Amino acid sequence: MYDATLAETVQFPGTNGDLLEAYAARPLDPAPRGGVVVIHHLPGYDRETKEFVRRFATMGYNAVCPNLYTRLAPGASHDDAAAAARAQGGVPDDQVVGDVAGAAAYLRALSNSNGKVGVIGHCSGGRHSFLMSTTLPLDAAVVCYGGLIVGETPPQMPSMVPLVDRASKVHMPILGLFGNDDQFPTPEQVDVLEKALTEAGKDHEFHRYDGAGHAFFSVDRPSYRVEAAIDGWQRISAFLGTHLAG
Repeated sequence: MYDATLAETVQFPGTNGDLLEAYAARPLDPAPRGGVVVIHHLPGYDRETKEFVRRFATMGYNAVCPNLYTRLAPGASHDDAAAAARAQGGVPDDQVVGDVAGAAAYLRALSNSNGKVGVIGHCSGGRHSFLMSTTLPLDAAVVCYGGLIVGETPPQMPSMVPLVDRASKVHMPILGLFGNDDQFPTPEQVDVLEKALTEAGKDHEFHRYDGAGHAFFSVDRPSYRVEAAIDGWQRISAFLGTHLAG
C-alpha cells in the first residue's frame, strides 16, 4: 500500500487576511479524506506540535497547525514567540477563531479533501478547541486538558476568559481527555464542564486518567504517562474516524 506523506511549511490567510505561517502534513495518495486543525499549546509552534501534525498524516488525515504567534515575532524561535505571547497576555480569542477558520479553509481546498474538518488542541490549545466548537462550522473537536474553560481569568493572561457559559452554543461532538492529577484544569473544573454540556444536551465523551496530570501526551516531559497517552490516541483515532470519514 502506498503510504508516502508530505510535510512542509505553508502559508494561508488568517484573521483580517494576515498571512500566517503554518505546518502541514498529508498523505500523498489521492483518496478523499478529512482534515485536522492542530492548535498549538502556549509553549508555541514547537517540535512536539509538528510531530502531532505528522502523526495525523500517517493516520490518514490532512493536517495543519497555524502559528498563532506569527504576528508577534515573525521569524523568531518558538520559545521567543511564546514569550512575546505571554508578555502581551495571550492571543485574543477572535483572532484565534479567524486563524483557525483560515486553517480549515486551507484543508478544505486540498484536492483530496472530503470537506470534513476537525480540531484538536492541548492545554491553551484545548481551550481554543472548545472555543471552536461554539463558533466555527467544523465537524468534531478534541479537547486535551484544556485549561481556563472553567475558572477565573488569571491577571497575567487577560485573553483567557472562561468559556463554560458557552456550552449551549456547542454544535459538534466533543472528545475530552483529562488527567485526574491535573491542576489546570482540576478534576472539579472538568466536572463543571461535563455537567454544563450534559445539561445543554450536547454530544460529548470525557475520559479521565488516574496517575496523569497536565501534558501527559508530551513524550519529552516528566509529565508523560505512557498508558494514558496510548489510550488517548486510540480514543482520538476512533473519534475522528467516526466524525471525519466519508
